[in-house]
Amino acid sequence: MLRDITLGQFYPTESCIHRLDPRVKLGGTMLYIISLFCFKNAAGYLLAALFLALVVRLSKVPFRFMVKGMKSILFLLLITVGFNLFLTPGTPLVSLWKLQITREGIILAATMAVRLSLLIIGSSVMTLTTTPNHLTDGMEKMLRPLKIFRLPVHEVAMMMSIALRFIPILLEETDRIMKAQIARGADFESGNLFKRAKAMVPLLVPLFISAFRRANDLAMAMEARCYRGGEGRTKMKPLLYTRADYLAYGVLVFYMVFSITAGRNTFYVLPWK
Repeated sequence: MLRDITLGQFYPTESCIHRLDPRVKLGGTMLYIISLFCFKNAAGYLLAALFLALVVRLSKVPFRFMVKGMKSILFLLLITVGFNLFLTPGTPLVSLWKLQITREGIILAATMAVRLSLLIIGSSVMTLTTTPNHLTDGMEKMLRPLKIFRLPVHEVAMMMSIALRFIPILLEETDRIMKAQIARGADFESGNLFKRAKAMVPLLVPLFISAFRRANDLAMAMEARCYRGGEGRTKMKPLLYTRADYLAYGVLVFYMVFSITAGRNTFYVLPWK
């Protein structure tokens, strides 16, 4: 399960998506997520799925590698679908004890499942095709206007980048500790939910100790290299837009206009809008 989490990982390969400016990928991801909440019918979600499939194809990242990351949120997805399926009022179709499955609940549950799946895969495309350093530079550039409000833009971008970089490291550390404890007789699989949660306590203590140790080592390394924040810092490789980046912006604008127009004015209108 731990190896199925792809958030924060970078998939090294050569593709046009990898070569795009990180600001384009950050902005494109935000626009794509916003578009998922603007649709009123199935046409919009179909266009969003086709657009995402095209981007995944161009990124040359194996689709099974992206889908593997969905396993980590399967429990959350099932809870979301279950609540929408049984707790949405409307035209009853099936009665189970005191619960009812309504026509509107089925539509809402299916829509939420599709929306959440597209959101996770779309976000994974950004992290899988962008290195943590480029993400830091892109976030810092995009947040620069907030300096007017005295927001420490560089420090915020640095913290987010370090957090993303530490995700695969901590997952690897967790997997190593689990294997060591299983070899000593620990059992993380059997028993009910409460017993499994109790069995995780001996795992969390060494994991937190390891995380604090890594954080302390990182802080000492940054101080040894005279890191003093973002004021006055220069970039070895400054971000510069190319023709491909401007073309990508044009494609994003076309997608937003076309998908939202089609997703709000045609076919069947979803009942809760």
